[in-house]
Amino acid sequence: MAQEDAEPVRRTRGWAIAELSKEDLEIFGFSELEERIEALQSEIARVRAQLDRKHAGRAAADAIFFKSS
Repeated sequence: MAQEDAEPVRRTRGWAIAELSKEDLEIFGFSELEERIEALQSEIARVRAQLDRKHAGRAAADAIFFKSS
């Protein structure tokens, strides 16, 4: 019952990558490390795609609000 009364843990932005970087890699085997690299590369691609969407949105807003004369 004590755990039900406790407040949920509040995590800040970027907590997952911070925790991931603290993990001991010595305990992983070759295949696990390769899988980890693939997962991280997929995450990098996902972040880059989001960044591209944000750049496109910013460029569209700039085109509307900052038209050059």
